Amino acid sequence: MNKTIWTVAALALVLTACKSTPMNPAKVEDSSVTRPMASTPVAPKDDSANTDKINIKTVDVDTSKDELSAAELAKRQVFFDYDSDAIREEYKTVVANHAKYLVAHPQTKVVLQGNTDERGTREYNLALGQRRSVAVKNALNLLGVSDSQIETVSYGEERAKQNCPDDACFQQDRRVDIVYAGQ
Repeated sequence: MNKTIWTVAALALVLTACKSTPMNPAKVEDSSVTRPMASTPVAPKDDSANTDKINIKTVDVDTSKDELSAAELAKRQVFFDYDSDAIREEYKTVVANHAKYLVAHPQTKVVLQGNTDERGTREYNLALGQRRSVAVKNALNLLGVSDSQIETVSYGEERAKQNCPDDACFQQDRRVDIVYAGQ
């Protein structure tokens, strides 16, 4: 009887410790991203007594060139370096193009599928795939895409190429696939 009570108590303790909690990523601000400002110039006030002035320049935005070509949206993979969740510089335009499309089409939903190569444990690869998909999500959020339009998922190494002989092959597995709803 006493052994049964201890067994039940230990099982309850283990199950409580294994409870998962939803991951809420920290908000990240990217100073390299600029948002368009109002096109009406603001005239500076002549306040020579105030030495802590901040000069703000306005930017005219030509929205006629905001149309995206099918070729720009056809690029739907963001690749990462080994053991990294930082978006590589050459893929920031891919993310920006999809952000423009999603902002212009607020009813469109997207799934960001994080992937890894087969090196590492299954648990580690699932976590790394999730961090990669969240990194792309955060970049899209910074560019104005609503959270309600984005879903993140990690496949870890489940969609890795089989029998990779070298790092060039593994590189193809370190990615986030951008998949639009209904595709």
